Amino acid sequence: MSHTSRNTAQERKATYKTPPATVRNASTSQEARRQKALEEQKRRRAERFDSSRQLDFFADLTLGRSDDDDEGTEPAEPVREGVAQFATLLPPAAAGPSQPPTTADGTPRPMQDDALPAAFGTTKKKGKHNKKRRGGASKGQPTKPNSKWADKCMYAELLEITEDTEMSEWSTSQRADGIPQDIQSGWVAMTPVPAGKRCLAITHAPSGIAGLVSNTTLRSRLLGKCLMKPFPSSLPSHTVLDCILDEDWRDNGILHILDVVKWKGQDIADCETPFRFWWRDTRLSELASLPPPSIKPEPSASQYHFAYPTTLLPIPYHTNLSLDHLLNSLIPTTRVARTISISVPNYTSMSQELSGMDIDASATVELKTEDMVVKSDGILLYVAQATYEPGTSPLSLWVPVRAYIQDEVTGHPQSIDTAEGPLDVFERYVPLSGIFSGT
Repeated sequence: MSHTSRNTAQERKATYKTPPATVRNASTSQEARRQKALEEQKRRRAERFDSSRQLDFFADLTLGRSDDDDEGTEPAEPVREGVAQFATLLPPAAAGPSQPPTTADGTPRPMQDDALPAAFGTTKKKGKHNKKRRGGASKGQPTKPNSKWADKCMYAELLEITEDTEMSEWSTSQRADGIPQDIQSGWVAMTPVPAGKRCLAITHAPSGIAGLVSNTTLRSRLLGKCLMKPFPSSLPSHTVLDCILDEDWRDNGILHILDVVKWKGQDIADCETPFRFWWRDTRLSELASLPPPSIKPEPSASQYHFAYPTTLLPIPYHTNLSLDHLLNSLIPTTRVARTISISVPNYTSMSQELSGMDIDASATVELKTEDMVVKSDGILLYVAQATYEPGTSPLSLWVPVRAYIQDEVTGHPQSIDTAEGPLDVFERYVPLSGIFSGT
């Protein structure tokens, strides 16, 4: 092994498991990786756009010989070219009644239930050599998650803020403290982000009356596994939403909506951040609210428990990230809990009426309004020009209220008590970064 190779290996070993904020190379900073990811997104969008136009197929075509060419010569035979060679450019015909053509008003054709959004890429088909043996997995090899919905959420990176400002190798276009240089004009904030479990909400075409038949499935972020049985919702079919299942959803029935990936079979993931959030709020406001399921309460129960989420609640987003708005509005809002009014069955009256009686659980019950407290977990920052992409991405940053540590046994993050949390550090460094000078 050469001397250069040994040095490279030693440097890699020294930075292994090192917090990103302590890596002092500007080329590996979060800002540099974010710019690279954004340029890669723009390149892929341009390629998809050019591919949709199919310009390569028409590059060698001509209009034939002009009438002005070769005047005085005998006319040649007309050029006879068939159109069969362009048949492959046409979209494939529908396989059956499950894929009707596009309507006159431009409504997109419904996609298949198992169709992934374009931003998620395509899954490789198993060939003859990749088929599993009938006997199951090989002995000694753990079973790997085989869900096409695994790791499809756009997962934010933790904002890397370092207090070491003595980094002479950093360029003037990058901030040594980690605060994005264009946070005031090029970012969108989402706060307060509630505490809960990240998941995808996926809908399919119901086989009965909408709102009564189960049409929605929740998939976990990492493995893509079902979090609960399918349940009815007012969401349209062929919709994919990025969500947070509230940690107290059994008490409040709230499913928080972060982002929209697909709506009625139409891909929204390829749109920029402000438009996706506007589309999310507009479309969710048009949905009819469904009442909580009326179930017969248990005699020993003290309160009503939801069988599945019934309230689809969008998380507020903000495009104004000026210094004054950050310090006096957004950061203080992130520190406090959010109060949400929801409708629940009148449990007291239900218990009195059903005491000693056998009544149909599907009967209409009286509803009452209760105020539920939703805990805040932090603030999310999105690059405004970025599109939705699956997996962990530097195009979205996470600033939690409390510090977290990875549990070695369960692998889940656990909050720890520190003198100063990440949100406190963010609040302290934003005025000192010099980004807002002149505002």
